[in-house]
Amino acid sequence: MNLSRIDLNLFTVFDAIYREGGITAASKRLHLSQPAVSHALGRLRELLEDPLFERHGNEMVPTPLARTLAVTIGSSLGNLEQMLHRAGRFDPATSQRVFAIAVRESQESTFLPALLTKLATTAPNIDVAAVRIERRDLEDDLQSGDIDFALDVALPLSADVRRELIGAAPLVVLARTGHPVVQGSLDLETYLAQEHVLVTGRRRGRGYEDAVLAKLGLTRRIRVRCQQHAAANEIVRRTDLLATMSRRQAELVNKDHQMLPFPTDIAALDSYLYWHARAEDDPASRWFKSALLEALHAES
Repeated sequence: MNLSRIDLNLFTVFDAIYREGGITAASKRLHLSQPAVSHALGRLRELLEDPLFERHGNEMVPTPLARTLAVTIGSSLGNLEQMLHRAGRFDPATSQRVFAIAVRESQESTFLPALLTKLATTAPNIDVAAVRIERRDLEDDLQSGDIDFALDVALPLSADVRRELIGAAPLVVLARTGHPVVQGSLDLETYLAQEHVLVTGRRRGRGYEDAVLAKLGLTRRIRVRCQQHAAANEIVRRTDLLATMSRRQAELVNKDHQMLPFPTDIAALDSYLYWHARAEDDPASRWFKSALLEALHAES
């Protein structure tokens, strides 16, 4: 197959369909019409003699060949994009780059305001997208350039992914001021006897504090799971449930609740900024990382 005879835009369409899981979403990502995306997919199917994606319900499921191609195509497109960024000059005052940061919903309020305040004066045309991804996709998304940075706990990633420790946040417990049992202090027995709200984006599974309790042979009753610390704070205000969170998160959302130390020894939860090694050759990424770290350290 002669590469010079192939329209390389077809691979951009393929990558978008693979990542977005459908033609409609891919067309929005590429700013193309759905017929244009469908036509490009048809040409690539004919070229490779494989359906590449098969519809199952509302999903476009990749074929084995498509899964094999996806890693190479995604990596190659990411490398090409980074090369083009390095070739161009970077001036934060005029740059129109968009940087995507993978971050948990509950963490956005801790640094985005400070970051945007800095960008408003030094880089008014740089846009920021805070997005949610699956942890298992983090390294692939950094490698492909689908995201530029990620903020998360300690993760087992390859040496191609760089990291910097942001901080370690001690855990505290929120209880409403008029709680019938918790009144100014909290021991472990009382903590375990109460019902709790867990802040998480996952449907199931334990929180960090539950994993620590499990090592002690202990469990607690999680009555409700929610995605936002502000929601947990409101639940605490209206009920007798307790909410466990980092002290920084508690300081952001707490207005008039009791804020008490976690009732047993527990290691503070480390937070890291992640980026791909390739981004270190990109002047824009280096500049944005510096601004991001400044905002993160200022708010940690």
